[in-house]
Amino acid sequence: MRTLKLGFSIVSALVPIIYCASLLYYFLDVGGSVEGAETIGLGPTMVGLGVIGLLFFIPLIIKLVRIFAKPRLPGAGGPDTSARDDETAAEAEAAIARYKARQSAPAAPNAPIVSPARASGGPAKRPGFGRRVG
Repeated sequence: MRTLKLGFSIVSALVPIIYCASLLYYFLDVGGSVEGAETIGLGPTMVGLGVIGLLFFIPLIIKLVRIFAKPRLPGAGGPDTSARDDETAAEAEAAIARYKARQSAPAAPNAPIVSPARASGGPAKRPGFGRRVG
């Protein structure tokens, strides 16, 4: 599937280049030569077609470079990510330890459940995730 997509993208990039080249060839054929095309007034048209044709080469070159450039591996090159991985692993383990410490702390059996108040003085908004209590 990938090769089909790549082939279609290359062909679609070649179509405008072939079109401009065929117009240049036609105008050269009409004039007989470059000097003949210039004498009948096709000089600026041919120069414009040449410039536009060259501009259409840019996307084709970019697509070809992307195809033939080797795909980079996730760990290849760039800054060292092992230190970052160690930090994130330590942060995750600390968060799990805090969670387990809160869960294992025994709640007082007769303590009333107090919901935290908002800054506006009203009751706090119920969380949308987790088990409903009471």
